[in-house]
Amino acid sequence: MISRCVNLWVSAQFRGVLNTMFRTVAIRLGLLCLACAAFSATASAQVKIAIVNAQKALADSDELKKASAAVESKYKPRQDELNKLQADLQSIEQQLNSGKLNQQAASDLQVQGQRKQRDAQRLSDDLQADFEKDRQEILGKASQKMQQVIAKLAEEKGIDLIVDASQALYFKPALDLTNDAVAAYNKANPAK
Repeated sequence: MISRCVNLWVSAQFRGVLNTMFRTVAIRLGLLCLACAAFSATASAQVKIAIVNAQKALADSDELKKASAAVESKYKPRQDELNKLQADLQSIEQQLNSGKLNQQAASDLQVQGQRKQRDAQRLSDDLQADFEKDRQEILGKASQKMQQVIAKLAEEKGIDLIVDASQALYFKPALDLTNDAVAAYNKANPAK
């Protein structure tokens, strides 16, 4: 019983010491945070920040516009073929729904429709995969070039930090260097 009371007393004393120690540490950490906040406010006043809408800058670049037109013309014949197959499928469906066909003609038309549906699906899948591959390749190269252009632009203008517009909740229009980035990109990478 006495040992239990002594343990409770020691525990209470130990808790008191711990509480005091934690309060002291918390106060010191709070003061340190205040000092850091004051220092960071002073330091951030010296940092030059700008905004670039990289997606818009890429889309507005002459090189990407030309590449986009080239890819579109490359896949136009296949897209036209797909559109023709889809028109054929609609025609087959209308003929089947008209009720003017005998059973054999309807069956033949249905088989033809299934074949055209498979061909259209295959063509659509291949077209989408090939287009996406070309698109990713073009965008990947253009993105790397745009990053280099933006880094050079930052150096020339003495900017410490450039943030993509998609990551900023708010910014003053004066901070936006998107048009400068497009102009610099077009100068460094003229459309061929």
